[in-house]
Amino acid sequence: MLQALKNMFTGVDNMTWDIGRILWAKISVVYCAISGYHAIMHGTFDPQNWAIGASAILAGGGGALSLKAHTEPKNVDPAA
Repeated sequence: MLQALKNMFTGVDNMTWDIGRILWAKISVVYCAISGYHAIMHGTFDPQNWAIGASAILAGGGGALSLKAHTEPKNVDPAA
């Protein structure tokens, strides 16, 4: 489990922690938590507006990762 988390939150080399991926995950979790809190406390939930917000978060995170893709190491030696 820890290896899977490390692979998700590190760059191509699986050694360098990627702050963009970490923040993207934190924002996604907080968005779900705040949405759930609002639905429980106020009894309303609009799935269309929720999906629009979630897709904006996912697109923003994916866009940020693609913008910084040129900074990833190109030749990664898996044996190292």
